[in-house]
Amino acid sequence: MSGPGSPLYVMLPIVSSIHIADDTFVAASPGLVAAELSFESDWRRWWPDLAVSVREDRAEKGIRWRVGDALEGTMEVWLEPVLDGTMLHYFLHAEPAGGLIPQAGELADLNHKRRVAGRSMALEVKFRAERGRRPGEPSVSSATSG
Repeated sequence: MSGPGSPLYVMLPIVSSIHIADDTFVAASPGLVAAELSFESDWRRWWPDLAVSVREDRAEKGIRWRVGDALEGTMEVWLEPVLDGTMLHYFLHAEPAGGLIPQAGELADLNHKRRVAGRSMALEVKFRAERGRRPGEPSVSSATSG
């Protein structure tokens, strides 16, 4: 017999249907990366079907948002100083709006769509923050930008 308290019964934590975690190295200082993330017009372009509102602006450490409309949940970009640049960590934890539970194939498609949007955002921020830096050149910092 299995049930709560039985060694065969495992309680699983509640996990979001849409669960994205991704990392991108940016050869630029956290301050420059944060500046590239600060434009609300970019948020609307990166996530056109989401209502994005700032939950916490952490400056050089990143930004946390609430998301609504097509999804309900939270999204974050955490900026971590690493070596001579910044690791951009992107997280999205959300549910489809309206409490609808998607079928397995639909859920995979939704996660893929959001993963692609997150990666597109991260690469755009990377290329803008690095300001044309070529491989092997020093990272871009506020002292070297211009």
